[in-house]
Amino acid sequence: MGESKKLFSFIPKVDELLENPIISEKLDKLPRVTILDSIREELDILRDDIKDGVIKDENIEERIKKLPHFVVENAEEKNNFKLKRVVNATGVIIHTNLGRSLMSEKVIRNIIEVSSNYSNLEYDLELGQRGSRYSHLEEIITKITGAESAMVVNNNAAAVLLVLSTLAKDKEVIVSRGELIEIGGSFRVPEVMEQSGAYLVDVGTTNKTHIWDYENAINENTAAFLKVHTSNYRILGFTSSVSLEELKSLKKKYEIPIVEDLGSGVLIDLSKYGLEYEPTVQNSIKNGVDIVTFSGDKLLGGPQAGIIVGKKEYIEKMKRNPLTRAFRVDKFTISALEGTLKLYLDEDSAVKNIPTLNMMTISLDELERKADRLKNMLNEEISEELIQMQIEDDYSEVGGGSLPLEKLPTKCLTLSSKKISSAQFEKRLRCFRIPIITRVSKDKIYLDLRTVKNDEFDIIVEGVKNALEK
Repeated sequence: MGESKKLFSFIPKVDELLENPIISEKLDKLPRVTILDSIREELDILRDDIKDGVIKDENIEERIKKLPHFVVENAEEKNNFKLKRVVNATGVIIHTNLGRSLMSEKVIRNIIEVSSNYSNLEYDLELGQRGSRYSHLEEIITKITGAESAMVVNNNAAAVLLVLSTLAKDKEVIVSRGELIEIGGSFRVPEVMEQSGAYLVDVGTTNKTHIWDYENAINENTAAFLKVHTSNYRILGFTSSVSLEELKSLKKKYEIPIVEDLGSGVLIDLSKYGLEYEPTVQNSIKNGVDIVTFSGDKLLGGPQAGIIVGKKEYIEKMKRNPLTRAFRVDKFTISALEGTLKLYLDEDSAVKNIPTLNMMTISLDELERKADRLKNMLNEEISEELIQMQIEDDYSEVGGGSLPLEKLPTKCLTLSSKKISSAQFEKRLRCFRIPIITRVSKDKIYLDLRTVKNDEFDIIVEGVKNALEK
């Protein structure tokens, strides 16, 4: 106890540490309250270490000497943004946990221009009076999709909710039992429908639904047919479902509108690029669907948004629904979505400049070159005694609940350390100043080059060096 009292006497006061040159020079760069909180936290840790016998008489001075450095590290960590950039080396292109689709640099420039200045968000420049925020997107969306009208809300679940609330509140909506899917975050189609005020009438079975199932369920209270594209899973084997062409015959016979939730939402035929065919928005409109909803931040490759396209009479009603204000998008989303959609006016430009599409269509030869370049950069900086590296074949995923059966052949650079376990290696990369998110398999770190940008190679080299030198 006497020794502990003696060690406690070495602990500096808060004011003393504030005057330490290592800490005081940070007062102009970091909030004073953050530095004070860090000082108190580090002093508490020091006291606990003395009390627990971690610090002895012979090393107290060394610990006190390091204290200012610990305070600065603590304060800088506190001052970091919680939402931060990471390197996605997982090979999952639309990674929901890592922010889904990346924005094109061309799009980002327009967002900066709009967000750092005033804008005509709800101002009609031609008339010199209040305008509508939906007008900025409607023309380009209808041009690309072929729909009569369009509007945008903050995500696709909101889009479905708004559509059903407008067209089917207190009425029935018929949907195939095989399409009652669960989307991200445990949100389910039946629950979204319930919140809209519409009554769900599920028909058919999980694996088979026929046209007569829909027709037998029709009554005077039926407001719509709902088709839900099962973009995040597939039922294989003994199955059948009702096509839009078949459902269109019931639409004409009973004058009941068709609503389709396409989920991921794609605007180009991906099969041309060797990928699995995914129904396009344009195809649904051509097939007579009255309202189509889809996401902005999945296969479309834009910002989080729920896009609604279809018949003008229905969309005008949605614009007047009180929920529309709760679901409306801001200037950042409008700017990002408009910029992304402009790229779709030329398909080649879209595939080249929209990161999601570019990553999906990149060639194996290019991935091999990227893997070889990164391997050479690591070889120049890290001794062979510390690391083993190999370029291996593997598979990437589209992600985001899109194209669930699609396995994209890819090239990975695998790393294994002779010094630390793969679990430790992965954690150190994940906790680097710019976190590097990887896969671990067969006791090796996998860096999938499909989702690694060229300007991230230097970050990876620095991160791997840091992980092995700790």
